[in-house]
Amino acid sequence: MRIPHIFEPTIGALGTDFNLSDDAAGHVGRVLRMQVGDQLRLFNGHGGEYHCEIVDSSKKYVTVRCIEFIDSECESPLAIHLGQVISRGDKMDFTIQKSVELGVSEITPLFSERCGVKLNGERLAKKHQQWQKIAIAAAEQCGRNRITTIHPPIALEQWLTQPSDATKLTLHPRAQHSIKTMPAPSAGVRFLVGPEGGFTDAEIHSSHEHGFMDIRIGPRVLRTETAALTVLSALQMQFGDLAN
Repeated sequence: MRIPHIFEPTIGALGTDFNLSDDAAGHVGRVLRMQVGDQLRLFNGHGGEYHCEIVDSSKKYVTVRCIEFIDSECESPLAIHLGQVISRGDKMDFTIQKSVELGVSEITPLFSERCGVKLNGERLAKKHQQWQKIAIAAAEQCGRNRITTIHPPIALEQWLTQPSDATKLTLHPRAQHSIKTMPAPSAGVRFLVGPEGGFTDAEIHSSHEHGFMDIRIGPRVLRTETAALTVLSALQMQFGDLAN
C-alpha cells in the first residue's frame, strides 16, 4: 500500500509528537480519512522526508510521531526556471501542475503585450497563492521533497533583465536552433514561453538583446500549455533526468 506523501512546513524532532498544520491535517483527516496507526511520509521542502505515524486524531487536529529521517531525493540535476506568460482559464494551473511533475525548479508567471489575462491587486495575490498551492500538491503527488518556487507575477521585460548565468532560451516555431543542437547548459536553463497570441516583434527583439536564443521543438505550432511541457520533457531527456 502506498504511504501518503504530505508537505508539512514544520516537522518535529525525531522521536517527538507534534500536530500537523491545518492544511496537512485537513488533507490527512478529512480527505484521506487516515486513522491512528497509519503511516505518513512528511517533507518540509528542505530535502529528504520523514517517516511518521499518526498517534492521535480528531476533527480539529492530527498528531503524528516522527520516527525516521530518510535522505531521499528525486530532483533533476538540471535547474530549470520557466518564464511562462499567463494563460486563460485553468490552462495556467495545468501548466504549473505538470511542470512541477516534470521537475521544474522555478516558475515566474509573466505579463506580456498579448497576454489575455488581466489581474492586479488582491486578485493577483490570491492567484499567486493558488499557484503555489498547486505546486505543493503536485510535489506531494509525484514524490518530490522540494517545492517549486512560484515567483510573484511580473512584466516580461522585468524578467528578461534579471541577471543570470543560466542558458537562456525562447521558444519560437521558426527558430533555426533546436534543443538537440544547443550546447549543454553549465548553470541551468531559463526558458521563455509566450502567450496564446505569441510574442510581438519588439518582445522577441528584446529577448535577443538580453541574451535569449530562439529554439524550436518541431515543425508544428503548439498551444502555450503544450509548449512548456514539451520543452521541459526535451530538456530533461537531453540534459537532465534521462541524460545519463
